[in-house]
Amino acid sequence: MNRAPLIFLGIFFALAFSWTGIVLTNQIAYGKLEPVFDEGENKSFPEALPGLAAQGKLVYQDLGCIYCHTQQVRRPGYGGDIDRGWGERQSVARDYIRERRVLLGTMRTGPDLRNIGARQAGDAGREWHIRHMYDPEITSKDSIMPKYKFLFETRKIVGEPSTKAVQRLLPASAQPAAGYEIVLTDRGNALIEYLLSLKDSYTYPEEATRVYVEPKKEQKAGASSEAAKPEAHK
Repeated sequence: MNRAPLIFLGIFFALAFSWTGIVLTNQIAYGKLEPVFDEGENKSFPEALPGLAAQGKLVYQDLGCIYCHTQQVRRPGYGGDIDRGWGERQSVARDYIRERRVLLGTMRTGPDLRNIGARQAGDAGREWHIRHMYDPEITSKDSIMPKYKFLFETRKIVGEPSTKAVQRLLPASAQPAAGYEIVLTDRGNALIEYLLSLKDSYTYPEEATRVYVEPKKEQKAGASSEAAKPEAHK
């Protein structure tokens, strides 16, 4: 008996069913999502990444930050993300619609970074990232994150010291020799701009009306195994 037609139909329906469930269903549910224009702020949300931050995203990918950090805040009752200060609300599909490559991540060796730009913001946030990248233990005692000193350059001062020198932010043990200064490389500067841009603080219409349902108690088991402090192990 020739079973080739039967095998062909089996493979065809398996692929068709998978495509419908994974691609078509998600396209119908999320494909028409668009940015929301806020007349009060006169701009659309989510905002597009500025150019330097977009370059920093490539550095983030290149360095493999996604292997230790997620970018997705879970809803209340499904983990302690909001209690830890990792976001003011859960992440929603609309947060990611401007991203060609979404870096959700699957491991949380370090804290979630979806709103690190809100937790470490402005000039103070930039200085925090400089210290943290140079040596994570400067900002987070006992951090297991590796040092990223290769994102800095120690160079001889020629003429006047650079206005971009960062050694003033570092402890005495990290100060360069007399006549030298420490500056961020272009990659380091772009990466920090990207991290500063990560903040989902805008509340979309669908999120404003969302009703959260607490899970059953047994579904909360295991939540305590994650990092307890927001930036402790970044």
